[in-house]
Amino acid sequence: MLNFIHNIPTKLYFGKGQICHLAESLMQYGKRVLLAYGGGSIKRMGLYDEVMEILNGHDFIVTELSGIAPNPRLSSVAEGQRLCRENGIDVILAVGGGSTIDCAKAIAAAAFYEGDLWEMVQNAQGQYKTLPVVDILTLSATGSEFDIFGVISNPDTNEKLGGMYCHPAVSICDPTYTFSVPAYQTAAGSADIMSHTFENYFSRESDSDLSEGICESILRSVMVNCPIAIREPDNYAARANLMACSSVACAGIPAYGKEDTGWPCHAMEHELSAYYDITHGVGLAILTPRWMRHILKKDPSVTPRFVRFARNVMGLDDDDDRILARAGIDALEEYFKSTGIPMRLSELDIGTEHFEQMAAHANPDNFLSEAFVPLTNEDIVEIFRACL
Repeated sequence: MLNFIHNIPTKLYFGKGQICHLAESLMQYGKRVLLAYGGGSIKRMGLYDEVMEILNGHDFIVTELSGIAPNPRLSSVAEGQRLCRENGIDVILAVGGGSTIDCAKAIAAAAFYEGDLWEMVQNAQGQYKTLPVVDILTLSATGSEFDIFGVISNPDTNEKLGGMYCHPAVSICDPTYTFSVPAYQTAAGSADIMSHTFENYFSRESDSDLSEGICESILRSVMVNCPIAIREPDNYAARANLMACSSVACAGIPAYGKEDTGWPCHAMEHELSAYYDITHGVGLAILTPRWMRHILKKDPSVTPRFVRFARNVMGLDDDDDRILARAGIDALEEYFKSTGIPMRLSELDIGTEHFEQMAAHANPDNFLSEAFVPLTNEDIVEIFRACL
């Protein structure tokens, strides 16, 4: 078990009605609020009106930034920077899913940053001065409500980069705000939660019992509760469990005591959504079983890890470890299919034309040579092709 650091400074209000803490959460930082949100779903569900009633009732001065895309773009960061500076913003309130929160984190840094904003994104390693960010979560997926990371896209360069900006100061996580999330987005978000967990679970370090158990519990919980939430959108228990799993999966906790894995599926998926603007969780679901099969074939020494996954997560058993390892991967792919996620890139009108460039982008300076199973650019292209 390796050394680790625990540092999650976010105050998390979890459960029904926790928006009652919104005013006090913002007031400690000031009265001038940048309200950031996406395409209007918070208005359709009535959350926008609820938020504005609280803000107006406590005399906050509100500036709005709307239209943040599912893969948040540099242009939104630039507009947020302008609004923060022109209006003397004290605190950013992000209302939405992980994309909105990611964008808010980058804006929080951009408010103080002098220089080219894409260079800021390229070099974000947690060193920037930032405004405080408070969020109200409406989608269980990325874990941005509980971590330091943000992912920003630049359509001009076909790049999508993750960086470290700031932890939210306060996150309000009310599962009832996810009741209106459509089945497709529920499935995609759940795949994202699982991918965060896989990227920690598939590690060479295997003696951290706490982390192993947390990972396996998250994976089992998501696979139980996602189908329920799809069938019964207002099932509170299912939505609450997915939301709790979302926060923990990407908070670093499942990686405690474990060796870094390089997060290869995320590196590859960022290329897919940078070039094709697809839903992040869908790309991850398509990639993950193909990545698993590829590394199992390339390095059979990882078979015991896949056997453990098959037994402890997928509930399978077989006397032949090689058969069991493959069966676990097959079962995972069937699970993703059962939630309605397309499982081939060709279903999303994605062809081979950019695979080489995408592979090079996903593996800068041979970064993935340190992954759970080292990957070359050629390996990445082969995985992309297996996804067609």
